Amino acid sequence: MNSADRMGREAVPFQPKRRVGTSGLVKIGIEMTETRTIDQFDRALLREVERNNLAPARILAERIGLSESAVMRRLRRLRQTGVIVADRSVIDPAVLGAPLLLHVLVSFERETLELLDTFIRTLRQYQEVKAAWYVTGEADFVIVLRLASMSAYDEFVREVFHNDPNIKSFRSIVAIREVIPAIL
Repeated sequence: MNSADRMGREAVPFQPKRRVGTSGLVKIGIEMTETRTIDQFDRALLREVERNNLAPARILAERIGLSESAVMRRLRRLRQTGVIVADRSVIDPAVLGAPLLLHVLVSFERETLELLDTFIRTLRQYQEVKAAWYVTGEADFVIVLRLASMSAYDEFVREVFHNDPNIKSFRSIVAIREVIPAIL
């Protein structure tokens, strides 16, 4: 048993690496060379900041049973080592005039690097696209859209999907209401 195991820590055996592909797009790969060790306090701290990254260190310290300075050191280390990759604000979409949430499954006729990169570049041009994944299975992409209305979605469909001859099909899933907040 190594010292990390005795201290109740778990090795996280991956390190995201960013590299620029031939298309100029940033690609993220996983290399199994570096491990990061996180313990039960790190996990508790990560759960807390995932819910509210603006919680004061004093409150976080009380909740997980550490001193305020220990919480600050751990947060700094978790950010520096890339465990915490971003601090974001969650905005009420209704306030911004985009209450409609859709998940869209997109299937291609062909999958070449050039066609994939072109489609990704197209998606990045639209602020309505809140997230997108290149996936395996019945679809090639899963896209999350935030829009003002179905007519705005119709416009998006015409501009993005109908103008791309490589899109074989797409399937829309309209969210009725959020039952568990997304923390991605």
